[in-house]
Amino acid sequence: MRFPLHDRLGHCLLTLLTLLLAAPAAFAQTQDDNILPVTEAYQLSTDAGTPGVLKLHWTIAPDYYLYRGRMKFTAGAGVTLGAAQLPPGEKHDDPYLGPVETYHHGVDASLPYTVAAGTTRLRVDVQYQGCHEVEPKICYPPHTEHLDLKLPAKAAAGGGKALGAALQQLGGNDSGGALTGTSSTPLPPEQAFRFTALAQDPQHLLLRWTMPKDYYVYRNHIALKLKNAGGLTLATPAWPAGGVVHQDAQLGSVTVYFGDLELPVAIVGHTAGRRQVTLEASFLGCQDGGVCYPLITRDATVDLQSGAVANGVTVPGAPTAPFAGTASTDAATAPAGPLQTSPIQTSLFAALLLALGGGLILNLMPCVLPVLSLKAVSLLESGENPARRRRHALAYTAGVLVSFLALGLGILALRSAGHALGWGTQLQQPLLVAVLACVIFALGLSMSGVVQFGASLGNVGSTLANRGGATGDFFTGVLAVVVASPCTAPYMGGALAYAFAAPAANALLVFLMLGVGLALPFLAIAYIPALARWLPKPGRWMETLKQVLAFPMYLTAAWLAWVLANQRGADAVGLLLVALVLLALALWWFERSRGRGPLRHALTALLALTVLAPLYLLAQVPAATGAVAAQEGVLAYSPQKLAELRAANTPVFVDMTADWCITCKANEHAVLDGATFRAALKRNGAVYMKGDWTNEDPAITTFLQQYHSPGVPLYVVFSKGGGAGRQLPTVLTTAMVERALDEAAR
Repeated sequence: MRFPLHDRLGHCLLTLLTLLLAAPAAFAQTQDDNILPVTEAYQLSTDAGTPGVLKLHWTIAPDYYLYRGRMKFTAGAGVTLGAAQLPPGEKHDDPYLGPVETYHHGVDASLPYTVAAGTTRLRVDVQYQGCHEVEPKICYPPHTEHLDLKLPAKAAAGGGKALGAALQQLGGNDSGGALTGTSSTPLPPEQAFRFTALAQDPQHLLLRWTMPKDYYVYRNHIALKLKNAGGLTLATPAWPAGGVVHQDAQLGSVTVYFGDLELPVAIVGHTAGRRQVTLEASFLGCQDGGVCYPLITRDATVDLQSGAVANGVTVPGAPTAPFAGTASTDAATAPAGPLQTSPIQTSLFAALLLALGGGLILNLMPCVLPVLSLKAVSLLESGENPARRRRHALAYTAGVLVSFLALGLGILALRSAGHALGWGTQLQQPLLVAVLACVIFALGLSMSGVVQFGASLGNVGSTLANRGGATGDFFTGVLAVVVASPCTAPYMGGALAYAFAAPAANALLVFLMLGVGLALPFLAIAYIPALARWLPKPGRWMETLKQVLAFPMYLTAAWLAWVLANQRGADAVGLLLVALVLLALALWWFERSRGRGPLRHALTALLALTVLAPLYLLAQVPAATGAVAAQEGVLAYSPQKLAELRAANTPVFVDMTADWCITCKANEHAVLDGATFRAALKRNGAVYMKGDWTNEDPAITTFLQQYHSPGVPLYVVFSKGGGAGRQLPTVLTTAMVERALDEAAR
C-alpha cells in the first residue's frame, strides 16, 4: 500500500522525534582538558630589588597570548605608581576590540613607584587578560594578582623569623613566638584561614584559602591527601604565581601567599561512579608582624558530581589556636572572591525534554505571536482539506527545523573560534535588527494587501497557490525562529545551558528538539482530525482577519526600531525609517508592474537596491553614548562593585537584561518595576544591580558564563552571608522575588 507524499513525510518526522528522544544512548559527552589555568598560561614573576622600580615578567605558554592594552596596575596604601614601561606588541585587528597589540612567549615590564614615609611593603594589584589562540579557542576573563612585596631598603627580615617560630612550635616549644610590631589582635584560625574545596569536574579539584589582610600561608608547608579514597591519590598541585618570596637566614628562600590562594589539583585514578571524596589539608600560616599558628588541619568532603563548595572543618584533636595567647574576636569575614563555575550536570535526555517543553511554550511568548498569525491564516485557508493542512504543517516544520539547525551550527562554529555567544546575541548587531525590521514591515504590507508574494486567497486550490504556499510556510518557519531568539521561555534555559556546554552532536539534538516543540501544535492540528475540527470554516471573513493581523507585524517593526534607538541613537532610527519608506515604494511598484514589460521589472530591482543605501549608512553609525538612562535605586553592574558589596555583607539582586529581550521587559513590567519589589529591597537592605546586554559587554558575558546562562534574562540573588549566588527562574513572580530577598538578608 502506497501512502501520499505528505503522509510519508509526516511518518518520517515522527520517526525523527523518536530518534531524538532515544539519542542519549548514541552520544557520549566529552570534555576538553587542554586549557591551562590562567596562572599557568601566564606565569608572573616579580623583582623588587631595585629601589623605586618594580620589575615584572610574564612567561606565556605556547599557543597563548596577552593583550597589551588589558594590563592595569593599581597601587596599594602608601604607594604611588608611575607610568608602566611596556614594550611594543604584535599589532593586529581583533574582530571585537579593534586594533590591539599582543604578546607571545613572554614579556617584561617596569613599573616605577614612590612610597610614603613609614611604608614597609610594596602592595600592587596587577590585572591582565589573554586568550588561547588554537582549538579550543577561548579568552579568559580579566585576572588580578595581588602583589605584597618587601621594599628593598627593608629586605625581608620578618618572614624568616615567623617561619622559625612556627617550626619551633611544631617541635613542642610552647614558649610563644609572637613577633613585635603588630597592632591588631590575632584572629582565631577559623577566621584567619578560611578553607574551601570544590570539584571543577570529577577529576579536578580547586582548593581555596581566603585570608584577611596581613595573613599568609607557606607554600612548602601545605600537605594534601585523600582519606578512604579507595586507591585515588592527588597529583602535584599546580602552584599559582603571585607568591611572595622571603629570604630566611637558616632555611633560605621560602614562598608565602597573602590574601586569596586558589590551588588546582588533579585526582589520579578513575572517579567514575564515585560521588564524593574527603580531602585532608594541613597547612601552616602566620599573621604578618604578629603570631604564627601551629599546624592547622581541615577536612572537606567534596561532591564530585554537583560541584558544590565544601567548607573545611577542623579535624578533631588538631591545634585550633595560635600559640600566642589571643582573645576570640568577631572579625569581618574576608571579601567574597570570584564566582566559580561548576559543571553542567543535566543529562542529554533531560535536556531534550526541557527543549521540547520550552519550544512548546515558546508558541505563547509575545515575540513569536505576530509571526504565528501568518501560520494561523494558512491553516484557516486549508479549510477542510486534510492533505493541504498537512502540507502547510510540514513545510512550516521544515523551515523551523532547518533554521534551528543553522542557528545551532552557527553558534557552535563561532564559539569554537573563541567568540562568546549566547541565545539572542545576534540582536546585539544593529544592522541585523534593521534588516529584521524591514522584513517584518514587508510582511505587514503583504497582509494589508499592498503587495502579494503568493497567490490570493481566492485561488488557494490552484497549483500555483499550492507551490507558493509551501514556500511561504517554510519562510514563516524560518521567520518564527528568528523572532523567537529574543525570548527565553520556561524550561529553555536549562536546555540551552546544556547545549552550550555539551559536545556538538548533543547540542544540535537540543536545538532540533526546540524546533520540534515550536512546530508541534501545528503538526498536531494537521495530523489529528479531532483537533482540526475545531478550526473555523473558511470564508470571506478571513481576508479581514488577515488584514487585522498585519498590525501586530507593524508593532513588531516599531519595537525593533526602539531597540535600534537604544543601540545607535536617533540617527540610526532615521536611516531605518528612510529604508522602510524606500522598501514600501519598491513593493508598491512591484505590485503595480505585475505582468508588465521587462523595463518595469528593472525599475523594481533598482528601487529595491536603493533600500541598501540607508542600511549601509546605518552600519557605520557609532554606538550611542548614554543610551541607557540611570534609574533611581538601580546600580549599573560592574564586577568590582559587586565584589565590594559582597565584601560588605550587603544582599544584592543582580538583573542581567537587554532591550531586545521580551521576557526581560515582561518581568520588569510585572515585578521589578513595582512598588512591592522596591519595598522588599528597602526592607532587606538589598541593592538592585542591573547589567544591560543590549550591546556587547564582555563583563556581562563573563557573568552569564559563570552561571551557565545561555543568555538573558538572568537573575541572581547574593545573600549577606556570602557564598555562591542563588539563580532565579527566567520568568519571575513577585512572591518568588520577595522570598529570595528575605532569605538573602538572614
